Order: sequence, then C-alpha cells, then structure tokens
Amino acid sequence: MNVPGLEGVIGRNETALANLFGPPRLSVTEGDAKKLQFTGEACVLDVYLYPLEPRGEPSATYVDARRASDGLDVDRAACVAALER
Repeated sequence: MNVPGLEGVIGRNETALANLFGPPRLSVTEGDAKKLQFTGEACVLDVYLYPLEPRGEPSATYVDARRASDGLDVDRAACVAALER
C-alpha cells in the first residue's frame, strides 16, 4: 500500500495508530491479525494489522475507507487526513 497520504498509517502498530486517531471504535482480533476501526463525521476508516514476521507485533498493512452515512467508498488518504488529531 504505497499510496500517497497513507505513509503515516501503513507500518504503524496499534499504539501508534491510537496516538494518531484516538481510541478505535472497534477492535477485532482474528488469530494473529487485527482490525481497528476509527470513525469521524467524514468517514469510517478500517485498518488491518498483520505481523510481518513470525510472532511479530501486528502492523498496519491495508486501509479501507467509506462514508459513515451510506457506506460508499471514499478516498483513503482524505479519510486519514480528516480523522488525524
């Protein structure tokens, strides 16, 4: 996910993401992976974290964004910018 505007998110761990966006609204663990959801008036941001090495700490590898009102996709970088503290 080498997309401009996502460089501050991709590769970050859960603590760094919480420092960037505040506490997640949702945190779901599935095996060694985790999904964090951050919300605001502008959008909903889902960040998927996976360990990059065996038994490593999960870090953000993928981001998805949608409007909170109707679930339609929005620009991921714009959503990140809108939710940053």
